[in-house]
Amino acid sequence: MLEFKFDTQLLIEGTDLDEDEIYDYIVEHFKGDSLLAVGDSDLIKIHYHTNEPWLVLEYGASLGEIYDIVVENMERQEQGLKG
Repeated sequence: MLEFKFDTQLLIEGTDLDEDEIYDYIVEHFKGDSLLAVGDSDLIKIHYHTNEPWLVLEYGASLGEIYDIVVENMERQEQGLKG
């Protein structure tokens, strides 16, 4: 069984975004692993394994417009089911 069930991915479009600040905030406030936060001051891509993807989405939405949102259930994928 996986410790963190959901593969959460999204893009955040905004102004004055800081990938290091976003990375640090996610690590400090949301349980998970495999975090990737890359981009520039206008666009950041987030990838994170967590059990509470809605919290990551809510945080992203507080920073700017979120889109290209993907939340996959990795437990289902591991069982050969559609994730």
